[in-house]
Amino acid sequence: MTPHRPTQSPYYITTPIYYVNDRPHIGHCYTTLIADVAARAQRLIGRDVFFLTGTDEHAEKVVTTATEKGHTPMEWATINAERFKDAFAFMNFSNDDFVRTTEDRHKAKAAEYIQRLVDSGDIELGDYEGWWDGSQEEYVTETVAKEHDHKSPVTGKPLEKRVEQNYFFRLDKHESWLKQQIESDAIRVLPEARKNEILGRIRQGLNRVPVSRKINEGDPDWGVVMPNDPGHRVYVWIEALCNYLTITDTEQRRKYWDAPVHLMAKDIVWFHAVIWPAMLRALGERPPAVVYAHAYWIAEGQKMSKSLGNFIEIDHLRAYADAFSLDAVRWFLTTQGPLGANDADFAHARFIEVYNADLANSIGNSASRVGNMIAKYFGGVVPGVCNGEFGFPDGSSLQTARLALENAGKPVADPSRTFAFEPLCRQAVSAAVDAIERIDLEAANQHALSIVRYVDDFISYCAPFTLAKQLDTLDDGAHALRSILYSCAEALRIASLLLHPTMPEKTAELWRNWNCDHLTDPDDADSPFVAPLSELAAWGGEHAIKKDQSISKGDVLFMRADPNAQAPRGETVA
Repeated sequence: MTPHRPTQSPYYITTPIYYVNDRPHIGHCYTTLIADVAARAQRLIGRDVFFLTGTDEHAEKVVTTATEKGHTPMEWATINAERFKDAFAFMNFSNDDFVRTTEDRHKAKAAEYIQRLVDSGDIELGDYEGWWDGSQEEYVTETVAKEHDHKSPVTGKPLEKRVEQNYFFRLDKHESWLKQQIESDAIRVLPEARKNEILGRIRQGLNRVPVSRKINEGDPDWGVVMPNDPGHRVYVWIEALCNYLTITDTEQRRKYWDAPVHLMAKDIVWFHAVIWPAMLRALGERPPAVVYAHAYWIAEGQKMSKSLGNFIEIDHLRAYADAFSLDAVRWFLTTQGPLGANDADFAHARFIEVYNADLANSIGNSASRVGNMIAKYFGGVVPGVCNGEFGFPDGSSLQTARLALENAGKPVADPSRTFAFEPLCRQAVSAAVDAIERIDLEAANQHALSIVRYVDDFISYCAPFTLAKQLDTLDDGAHALRSILYSCAEALRIASLLLHPTMPEKTAELWRNWNCDHLTDPDDADSPFVAPLSELAAWGGEHAIKKDQSISKGDVLFMRADPNAQAPRGETVA
């Protein structure tokens, strides 16, 4: 099946590259999931997408932990890099590349960029005295150190006073430019609360920031050496930031460096919203278009910590996927996660509530009802098409359905109500696309759900199951039933397109059941689409459900969950 040609500018989205000093957990998976859903949505819209993730491997603590574990730094980095790859494969992420900063393709270009910054005078040698946060491998200002009682603002571990000769990046040279770029949204820092935080810090004044440390005798050969001075090693943070450019700075991929979108958690927003754009400016490169820094997950109302033993690691997510399906986990994380400024709670009771309300009782139930009725009343074959308009006095199909209810002695509420599926679906698709461009993925999914709920409301209103029992006694009864069920099925098809980025496996299952091979390859949830969303979602268009199309019931997409059942638990492997 030949995919369509992209009709818009390329789209480049990244996650941070993750430290390889431990196993992946919900935070890593969440950031990468948001990037995955956004990437899948942009591909659906019609963009040529490049989605990058990977691992950050040159931290000092990798050396320390590797020694404790009886490994070389490279062995330990590889063990954990593979854990990240396995976790991301399990989560069904569609990343186009996975970078390890120990790879030559990254190290060589990172060293080249750093040399260019030295040559331009943006990196210079000097003396530095400051508070070193070993847990984060960065210096913090005197003000921050005092505010946190000389402990790490992130981990709470004691800061270390260091005096050393370093190379410095002249961040101060870019202060007015950064302020203007962020205030004007030329660099969009999202959500708004993060933008305000960043601007507040910039207005306090920017200083030089150290970018290297002196190599002492006996230090392990781990990390990128200053290209102009083999006696210094580049700090991991500056070398790591370069990955976004090193991996796309090729003849084939240069087209993606147009308006990058960087996703991360809020603790590293300063590096991405201030230091990295300034580095890019000094290199003569375009800054990122969007820097999106989400909040954190907590667990059952408590902050996650190793001391409490309540980190939600990948095995915990696997257990939920085994119990409820991977797409149910993706749905919960995407729609309930901390994409905004506030933290979000992974609570079992909340998971079940959302699962039953959105998936079992709404999406799953609606697809089952419509598929079952087409199978029961028309032998599993779509008997005809409809424009989706149901009104009074011209909407004979709706009037026929309401007459069937009256004949059955059922109450008829609001007898003059009308339904218009085509404009409803068109508006939902448009609103979802707008939300996707804002990376408001919860809103995008809610617009998809609005179509499903409209179908449910329509079925409750016109009761096709009651109509089907009276076909022999009603004029136009068969036509009315055909029109009602076609409109429901076509609306759910359009809703499934919008749901696909979050739930690729379940929507692909629906397409297999409904023979929607005119959308993509239904046997491959990651298959390219045959046309952009604007064409795929056109009511009654080339890619719509057709007369005589076979629709099978299939298995229920989401079985209702018992709210009293015990929460699934995964067994974490050391």
